[in-house]
Amino acid sequence: MRRVRFFAALLAVSLVAVSPSHGYFVIFKEEFYRLYHIHYQQFPEDVIENIYWLEKAAKADFCNPQKALAKIENEAEWEKYRYLFMLHVNLKLIEQHLRLGRVFDKRVAHFYDAPWKAEYLRQLDRAEECYRLGLAYWDEAKGWSEKANDRKFRFLFLPDVQNWEDERERIASGKLDYQKMLNRELSRIQRVREDFQGMNDDGVY
Repeated sequence: MRRVRFFAALLAVSLVAVSPSHGYFVIFKEEFYRLYHIHYQQFPEDVIENIYWLEKAAKADFCNPQKALAKIENEAEWEKYRYLFMLHVNLKLIEQHLRLGRVFDKRVAHFYDAPWKAEYLRQLDRAEECYRLGLAYWDEAKGWSEKANDRKFRFLFLPDVQNWEDERERIASGKLDYQKMLNRELSRIQRVREDFQGMNDDGVY
């Protein structure tokens, strides 16, 4: 993941370099989250940019409840909002790492790939790192989901962020399980890696 982090740092420097001098400081979670966006056709640099903003959002402080992404009327709503926000950000980080992993992922080892197997093996290592990072974010997401599912929130809903509520419910019901998906991808990568390792330079196993 060193190369991904290098690209993220490079992107951050370039963003600062092109920022207008009259801009404002982005310091709160909600502000960083607004910088996350999905392109119709997403290139690796777009994914790396999104990972950068989402990680900044995960680490920053929350803004004042008056400027939250949902209408907040009381402390209980504010507490649940914070749990849902963190759940949602971690899910988006998983999605972006899946996208980035697929950039490097060689899904099948064809016999005619033999001359480039060393490079394909390196790319498989990068894809594996992305998927393993996704698993770490999944553990985070599950923790925030459990907090948002506390009994005290049973009849408390935030309609302004209904999609976050839906994500929480899908995790609780087991309909959304990135761990299964990521482990499936990791198992497949290992099989493809073994296929490449068992191949000679002529593509014969």
